[in-house]
Amino acid sequence: MKKAIITLLLTMTTIVGAAQERRVENKPYIDLRPLHFGIVVGFNAQDIELENVGPQTFIREDGSQMTRTIVCDASKWNPGISVGVLADMRLSDYLNLRVTPTMHFGSKYLTFRDLDNVDDNGKAHTETQEMKNTYISFPIGLKFSSKRHNNYRPYLLAGISPMLNLTSKEQDLVQLKRFDTMIEIGVGCDLYLPFFKLIPELKFCYSLSNALDKNHVSQIKDDNLKAMASSVSAGHAKMIVLSFYFE
Repeated sequence: MKKAIITLLLTMTTIVGAAQERRVENKPYIDLRPLHFGIVVGFNAQDIELENVGPQTFIREDGSQMTRTIVCDASKWNPGISVGVLADMRLSDYLNLRVTPTMHFGSKYLTFRDLDNVDDNGKAHTETQEMKNTYISFPIGLKFSSKRHNNYRPYLLAGISPMLNLTSKEQDLVQLKRFDTMIEIGVGCDLYLPFFKLIPELKFCYSLSNALDKNHVSQIKDDNLKAMASSVSAGHAKMIVLSFYFE
């Protein structure tokens, strides 16, 4: 994923440098369409920003109190695949309204560390959870384009994306809510080829609300797992998406 992002940025830098020379334009009237459609394929990397509650106090069966400190974080970015369709409405020469229903297949990898349960080497006991996520998103955004030069046209993107989480509710520790809403910002560049327009785009998505399903903790029967699940008070999902549009 990192290599793909670096390649996209280098490509866009090369395009800007090469665009100083005037050339024959491909598809010179393609941006005058009032409404057009396309398809999108790409890659995503999912993450989640968690808030830990810190020390927790539990009552043992004998009535005594026990304090445990468990921390959780997303230990790595996991690559995934995104596929969808595009509807683009021209509002002006430099502004377009876009709707891009998309499915995102990916996962998040969580690590729980029990700081009060350490081995002889002082290493905390850990539990892991791979949270597989399949989202259906309905992004609505505005595309702010620069003036076309030759066969290149950079743009900025901003929008909002309601999300439907299709993940099963049988997660071991942390479960996310069925519905979420993300804000999206991104950059891209229209590439005008002889027969169609190819658009590489990089965007960043961030959840606007607490995506954590707090009711899931009450369904866990194992006290040890329940302590780990209740160590997290909030979570905001994040996603980086590298997309390629074909229009």
